[in-house]
Amino acid sequence: MRQYLLSVYQPDGEAPPEVLAPIMADLDTLAEQMRAAGAWVFSVGLHPASTATVVRDRDGEALLTDGPFTEGKEHLGGFTIINAPDLDAALAWGARMARASTLPVEVRPVA
Repeated sequence: MRQYLLSVYQPDGEAPPEVLAPIMADLDTLAEQMRAAGAWVFSVGLHPASTATVVRDRDGEALLTDGPFTEGKEHLGGFTIINAPDLDAALAWGARMARASTLPVEVRPVA
């Protein structure tokens, strides 16, 4: 069984509660289904990209930059780690997550 990262990319800004509430309910249901199937390992949501700090090494000193590593209109909003027997099974969970979240989901094997 391999582990896969399911990354959810969301637009910057906050969704109105009436839009977000049913999406979160669908994602909770999906997480329950993943747990029941033995696929779910863990999930996390992230604060907005504007809260990020990038750390780089410059000659042994930490150089800090406020904001996300890359500028854009969409950023990583959260992720789930799953166990799946193969890529096809992971992609099936990714498709279900994309449907529930209404957002793009990147599926990538964990090294």
